[in-house]
Parts: sequence; structure tokens; C-alpha cells
Amino acid sequence: METKHMTLNMGPQHPATHGVLRVKLTLDGERVVEAYPVIGYLHTGIEKTAESKLYHKVVPLTDRMDYLAPMSNNLGYCLAVEKLLDLEIPAKAQWARVCLAELTRINSHLVWIGTHAIDIGAMSMALYGFRERESILHIYELVSGQRMMSSYFRIGGLSKDLPENFNEEVQKVLDMLPSRIREYEDLLTNNRIWRNRTVGVGVLSREEALKSSITGPMLRACGVKHDLRKAIPYSSYDKFDFDIPTRTGEDVFSRYEVRVEEMYQSIKIAQQAIDGMPEGAWEAKAPGIVSPPKEKILHEMEALIFHFKIVTEGFHPPEGETYVGIESPKGEIGFYIVSDGSPKPHRMRVRPPSFINLASLNKICKGGLLSDVIANIGSVDIVLGEVDR
Repeated sequence: METKHMTLNMGPQHPATHGVLRVKLTLDGERVVEAYPVIGYLHTGIEKTAESKLYHKVVPLTDRMDYLAPMSNNLGYCLAVEKLLDLEIPAKAQWARVCLAELTRINSHLVWIGTHAIDIGAMSMALYGFRERESILHIYELVSGQRMMSSYFRIGGLSKDLPENFNEEVQKVLDMLPSRIREYEDLLTNNRIWRNRTVGVGVLSREEALKSSITGPMLRACGVKHDLRKAIPYSSYDKFDFDIPTRTGEDVFSRYEVRVEEMYQSIKIAQQAIDGMPEGAWEAKAPGIVSPPKEKILHEMEALIFHFKIVTEGFHPPEGETYVGIESPKGEIGFYIVSDGSPKPHRMRVRPPSFINLASLNKICKGGLLSDVIANIGSVDIVLGEVDR
């Protein structure tokens, strides 16, 4: 019999595309011949907007790229500017950043596991994931006053010192999380339906992953033990003891296993951070970039004038360019900044893991079933704010 291919658009208004993603599918019956992701429906223009802002005013923009990992975005950007300025960050600020970045990793993975599971039919997981996420958003609110777009990290350190009950509140979260994650595993890992929908589905070989510049859990699910926290340690990660989870299945199930194990490792890192949190300053000694300590200023009015000048006029980093990449929950997010000596970035470009990992969608969908496309999209773990930045 003569058969014809059918073209089908999935999205951009589709709950399983995790945002305004359109996937142009070419089908032979139920089999996927091609699956091309079509992006650009969000068009935030964050990179270009950043070039019209003073350096310190770019921080809130970074929250809005991967809005499930705001602290990670803040950290990557701040590290890039600090490298340009050659700033030395106090130990307390570095450890606080590590603790909050790891809570952010858990936050992102909780939303991922809830939405990914509900796509495949495990309805309860969405409620469980968001239930635990609430406790992490409480920590965000505690330190910054905001539940999502926290903008807590600043060039030179933190926006303000950690609250007195920070360690106590974080400890409550860390004590609660392990048993909850084990509940997720009890519900999903050996579940017959879950395994049928994920094992051997969406295979991306190690060679293809490396060729496509895939990073993060997707790469580690191919057996590649690469993590920037170990490979190029930043913000004192070299002082923390943790493992890099890997699997060799190269499929949707392996990506699930890697992310679940990463949550355990993040708990381990955050525990070390609050147990060994250094005392002392929480922002760098950098007059003209951050406000100087009040004890060194004769009059309170001088402090207000000094701070107002930074806020309204900014600071002038030296001419040059820099790139810093960090291990976000989705992979390597990198910030490339070009300075022309003015108080605004001359150019800023972001290496977004969601965008680059999404490019593998055609490879992992091709030859599979139409129903597998849903599982494959979820296993990539994208946020369209980061894709269409």
C-alpha cells in the first residue's frame, strides 16, 4: 500500500510542551519521522535589554530567563562581572551562594519531576513536587523578600546579610526532603507504567550528546561524568564533598535517575554549607562597586550619597571581555560579557542549556512513537524563558 507522511504541529499552546514551544512533527502513522522544535514565541530579548542597563541592574533580568533557577542565573552573571572586575568575594558570601544554588537545583528538579510525571500520567507527582518546592520558596522569601524572582546575589556578594535564623530554616528543609524524595522513587522507579514509558525511550547516544554540546543531567545520563562544579570549581565548590551521578542507559529513564540522585547530592552540599558557614563580611571590599562599611564613613549622609551614586551612575569596569560558565540545574549556563569601559555591558550573550539541549529533540524523537514525544520533551527539561532569552 502507498503511504503518505502527515505533518502535525504540537504546540505552541499545548500543556506537554512546557511553555510556548511548537514541535513540527512529520509522522508515518504513529512513528515519528522528524521532530523539529520551533522557538521564538516568547521573544523576551533579555540579552539585548541587558546592554541598556547598568551592570548591577542586569541581575533582575537573569532571574527571568530560567525562572525556576533564579539563584543559579544570578550566580553565573555575578561571577562573570566579578571576573571582569577581578573582585575577591568573602568566604561567607561564597558559601551562602553555594547553599542557595543547591536549593535552587532541588527547586528546579522538583518542578521538573512533577510536570514530567503528570505528562506521563502520574497525576499525584505534580502535587508532591510543588508541595516540597514551597519550603524552598520560603527560604527565598526569608533571604530576599521574594518567592521566585529573588535577585538576592549581587556583584561583590549578597544584597544583604543572611538572616539570623537562616541555618535553622534551611535545616528544616534538609531534614524533610530525603524522605519525600524516597516517596517519589517508591511511586515511580519500579512502577510498571513508568518504566514502560521511559526505559529505552528517547535514546541519545554518548557520541551524539558530545557532538551536540549537550550538558547537565542529559549528558550525565549518557555516562559522561562532567560537571563544572568539579571540572572548573567556582564559589568554593572545591571545598565540598559530593558525587556526580551518572547512568549509561542514555534514555528517558536514565535522565530521571540522574536528576533524582542529584537532589540527594544537593542536600548533601547544602548541609555542608550551613554546617561550615564562615563568619565575617558578606560583600567584597570594593568602594565604587558596593557600598563601603558604615563604620568607615563619618556621616550617614555620606553613605547615602555614595550608595545613590552607585545606583544611579553605576561603576566603570576595565575594557575587556570575559566568560564564566556554571552548572545550572539544566546544564552549563554561561555569561559572555564585553566591556568598553562604560557602566553598561557593551555586549552580553548567554549560553543557555535549555536552548542547546532542545536541539537534540529531533534525534531522540526520530523513529519513536508519537506518544513518546511527550516523554522526550519532559526528559530534556526546558524553560522557554531561557530558550527565547
